[in-house]
Amino acid sequence: MTKKEKESLLKRIEKGLHEYYVAPYRRSFARAQRDEDDLFMLLVFAESMGVPNPAAYYTLELLPLVYDRFHEWHKRMGMERSPLDHIGCC
Repeated sequence: MTKKEKESLLKRIEKGLHEYYVAPYRRSFARAQRDEDDLFMLLVFAESMGVPNPAAYYTLELLPLVYDRFHEWHKRMGMERSPLDHIGCC
């Protein structure tokens, strides 16, 4: 077996082991990530809705980054239309 074949075999084994250990928890990780994103969006847009936000100074500069994901978020929260007057995503 050449050195290149050994590396290829080790890469395939590594990929297989990674898939074996990660696959059962993939849905849980995705759910946790979505919950974290929902909380983040709620905190960022709380100030826009008039709710005092204790982290307003830090989240204000993040607003441009989350405008693209706002439509997906408000749909997931059960709102057919954007709850904010100045953000018309629908």
